[in-house]
Amino acid sequence: MYNSHHQLVYNQIVDGIKIKLMKKDESAVMTEFELQKGTILPEHIHTKDISAYLLKGKIRIIADGLASEFVQGDSWCIKKNICHTTEALEDALVLEVSELESEEIKKLQLTADSEVFV
Repeated sequence: MYNSHHQLVYNQIVDGIKIKLMKKDESAVMTEFELQKGTILPEHIHTKDISAYLLKGKIRIIADGLASEFVQGDSWCIKKNICHTTEALEDALVLEVSELESEEIKKLQLTADSEVFV
């Protein structure tokens, strides 16, 4: 039910981007993304709506052809099945929360050489 963030570790998913699974249960998942300035999270979709909060830094998200920039303290939602990409304009830390399906749990456990992102 409760996790100490000191006991959790980051997994690198692409060069310059790490993910830490903060919490998951049968209904939701909370992840933290650490992005180094200049890195780009490749285009991907989510099968559920996601909500996110920028803890640190500055990023640009391009979703459905629309570019938006976010700074520390900003939050956003991305609807399911919307293709999007994220670029770190500064070193950044993002907290993301979404509903969880059993198939998504498997995707979260894939290794860094995978091209599937949730």
